[in-house]
Amino acid sequence: MKSSLTAICLTVAALVGCASPDQKGFDAYNRGDHATALSELKPLAEQGNAIAQSNLGWMYSNGKGVPQDDKTAVKWYTLAAEQGNARAQSNLGWMYDKGRGVPQDNKTAVKWYTLAAEQGNASAQGNLGVMHEKGQGVTQDDKTAVKWWALAAEQGNAGAQSSLGWMYEKGRGVPQDYKTAVTWYTLAAEQGNADAQLNLGVMYDNGRGVTQDDKTAAKWWTLAAEQGNARAQSNLGWMYSNGKGVPQDDKTAVKWWTLAAKQGYADAQFSLGYMYGEGRGVTQDDKTAVKWYTLAAEQGNASAQSNLGTMYAFGAGVLKDYVYAHMWGSIAATNGNELGAKLRDDYEKKMTSSQIAEAQKLARECVRKKYKDC
Repeated sequence: MKSSLTAICLTVAALVGCASPDQKGFDAYNRGDHATALSELKPLAEQGNAIAQSNLGWMYSNGKGVPQDDKTAVKWYTLAAEQGNARAQSNLGWMYDKGRGVPQDNKTAVKWYTLAAEQGNASAQGNLGVMHEKGQGVTQDDKTAVKWWALAAEQGNAGAQSSLGWMYEKGRGVPQDYKTAVTWYTLAAEQGNADAQLNLGVMYDNGRGVTQDDKTAAKWWTLAAEQGNARAQSNLGWMYSNGKGVPQDDKTAVKWWTLAAKQGYADAQFSLGYMYGEGRGVTQDDKTAVKWYTLAAEQGNASAQSNLGTMYAFGAGVLKDYVYAHMWGSIAATNGNELGAKLRDDYEKKMTSSQIAEAQKLARECVRKKYKDC
C-alpha cells in the first residue's frame, strides 16, 4: 500500500511511531518546521494511515503547526483509535476525560483508556488507575486501580509510581507497607514528580519506611516547592520557621508561606497571618494578619478562626467587636479548637445577653454560609 510505513520506529518527545521511508514529516517536526510536518503527515492521514492520524491529532490538540483545535484533534484521534492505534486511543480517552473537543464522558474515556492500556500503553494504564480509584466511569475499585498503576509504574510512568506509593502508604487495594511506598515515591520523585517529592518528604519527616531525617524531608519538599506544590511550600515554611533540617530563618519561612498562601493553602494563610501579627520575618502589620487569618478561616481552619476572634477582641487590625470575637471563638470551638472555646467563654462574661444572642445567631449563619462573607 502506497501510504504504508516501514517498520523503522522513531521515538521523539511528541511523535512516536513507525516513520515513512523518507522521514520528511517526522524530521520536519524535529526541526521545528511544523508547516512541512503538516504537509507530509496530512496526506498520509487522509489515506488512512493510523500513525499519521494519531500524530496529526496531537498537532491539533497542542497547536503545533496548526491553530489549536480540539474538535479536529478528536477527529484524527478517533480515526486512528478505531484502527487500534494505542497512542490515539489513550489520547482520545484523555479528551473525553477532560471534555476537550467532545462532551465530558467518563465512560467513554474509560473505554478508550482500557483499549490502550490492554496494549501496554503506560499513560492509559496510569489514567485508568485514576478512573478506578475515583470511581469515574467505572465502579470504584482500589485493587483494580493498583493493578493498572503497577503496570504503568513498572514501565517507569512517574505519575503511576507516585499513585502506587500513595496506595501502599494508605493501605488501599494492597496491605499497608511504608517501605514499598517509599520505594515507589523515590522512583517517581527522582523523575521530578512533585506529588511524590512532597509525599517522600512526609515519609522522611515522620520516619515512615525510612529513618526519620529532617534534612532529607526538607530536600524533597524544596524540590516540590520549587515546582509550585503548595503543601510542600507550606511544609517548607514550617521547617524554616522552626529550624528543622534547615537553618532557622523567618524571612525564608515567610517567602514559602506567601507562595502557598497565594495558592489558597489554608495552613500557610494561617501561618502567614501569625507571622504578620507577631512581626516575624516581616514588618508587624495587624491588618495584613487579619487578611490572611480571614482567608484561612473562610476555609474552615480552626486556628485561624480562633486567632481572628482574638483580633476582634483586642481591636487589632479591625475595630474591636466582642460580638465577632465571640462568633469566631464559637465557630473555632465547634471545629475542635480549645483556644476558641476559651475566647468565647472569656468574652461572654463581658457581653450583654442581647450581644451573646447576636453572636450565636451570626455564628449559625456563618456556618450555614460555609464561613464565607461572615
